[in-house]
Amino acid sequence: MVEVFQTNIQNPDVANRLLELLQNVFPEYRMNFDLEDCDNIFRVESIQTHIDAGPIMEMVKSHGHYIAVLPDVAPNGE
Repeated sequence: MVEVFQTNIQNPDVANRLLELLQNVFPEYRMNFDLEDCDNIFRVESIQTHIDAGPIMEMVKSHGHYIAVLPDVAPNGE
């Protein structure tokens, strides 16, 4: 399972610090930022468990950042 978020995080140092905090709280997830994407993507992957977006979003927001789940869009736009 993969969950993709839009953020307002643009600074790599901020992204790395936040990623470290998130990884400590949610060790069952693989996470990364793509700050070169126009939406400053934060991607969370899990093989064995369902991804609960709520606690992830609350933690990011508690550090003063914007985060929102990007809706699933089929490659052909449907």
